[in-house]
Amino acid sequence: MMRKILIAILLTCVQFGCFFETRAGISRTTVNDSIYDAVVATDASGDFRSIQQAVDQAPQHRQKPYLIYVKNGHYNEVVVIPQAKSFIHLIGQDKQRTIIHYKLNVQALPKPDSKWYKTDTAAWKFSVHNPQAPVYRFPGSVVTVQGDDFYAENISFINDWGLEQQSGPQSLAMCIQADRAAFNNCIFRSFQDTWMTSTRKPNDRLYVYNCWIEGAVDYFYGGGNAYVEHSTLYNVRSGSIMVAPSHKEETKWGYVFNHCIIDGNQAAADGKIKLGRPWHHRPKTVFLHTKMKIPVAAEGWTDMGGIPSIFADYKSIDATGRTIDIHARKTHYKNRNNETGVSKAVLSDVEAASYTYDQVILGDDQWNPRKFIVSKTVTWD
Repeated sequence: MMRKILIAILLTCVQFGCFFETRAGISRTTVNDSIYDAVVATDASGDFRSIQQAVDQAPQHRQKPYLIYVKNGHYNEVVVIPQAKSFIHLIGQDKQRTIIHYKLNVQALPKPDSKWYKTDTAAWKFSVHNPQAPVYRFPGSVVTVQGDDFYAENISFINDWGLEQQSGPQSLAMCIQADRAAFNNCIFRSFQDTWMTSTRKPNDRLYVYNCWIEGAVDYFYGGGNAYVEHSTLYNVRSGSIMVAPSHKEETKWGYVFNHCIIDGNQAAADGKIKLGRPWHHRPKTVFLHTKMKIPVAAEGWTDMGGIPSIFADYKSIDATGRTIDIHARKTHYKNRNNETGVSKAVLSDVEAASYTYDQVILGDDQWNPRKFIVSKTVTWD
């Protein structure tokens, strides 16, 4: 047993680097035999009661991880990681009980002649655009990451408006506008636009491992290169649409979902859900080795504002492990200007094999977020 404990401690040192060094002006707090730069706890047993307070006190322009341990609790706050706060690492105690949440949306001023006036008016009370709302001028997301090299694990990110109302408008739980962001063993829940990926630069990178992403309308959307593996996309209504990417020509890979699961509630299991639709430009998305525990519509994809460069799935299987026939996948698209175009929907074995972690994530700087995920049970397939 003692040997296992020593190995675990050594792995933690490998995971986060040499954090036993002494640096002037930074206090250390010991939690469960690991060293953290700050501890957040709602019961005042840590250094801070709020996550934003801990972020505000973190040094700027770091070149190595700044570890913030977040104890179990409901953190009812909006969190912003500023651009100058690089290398912020949020380590939750338990993803089911370490919860960052807030109730807000981005509803525009309701129009009396709109058929959605009643629902829009209800949403307006919690809109960041409403001068009378308590969230006026708040960021449009519960958590916004602008600092590069962000990492989080064991945390739930929840937009209370989307989760409670199970309706729009746009209600983000997470917004990334940075390069080299990574998440492990986290939960993301809302309804419309749960998670926005970076549109700041065409090839900003995002890595997602062993996470739960929940929603109904375009709930993983935006730009950049995202490599999502061994994660679940959970749909909460009939006709849900999972992704809505907006990639420009310069974006090399776009969205890659590898060995993920598509699941949902009973309403979503009626065969009408879609893998995605092209938000803008020439988006790219591939699903590799996906287990579809609930059926996806035969056409797989649908129209929106752009014409995809590639919208494809490869070796998808159903809940019983049988190969799904994808011959009816959509290949012809029409954008908002009524222009038409053709997208690739089927990958060859050689093409599929090119979508690797090394290709999409490592880059010229050899960024390797897998080093933060230390477990003997992890397989990188």
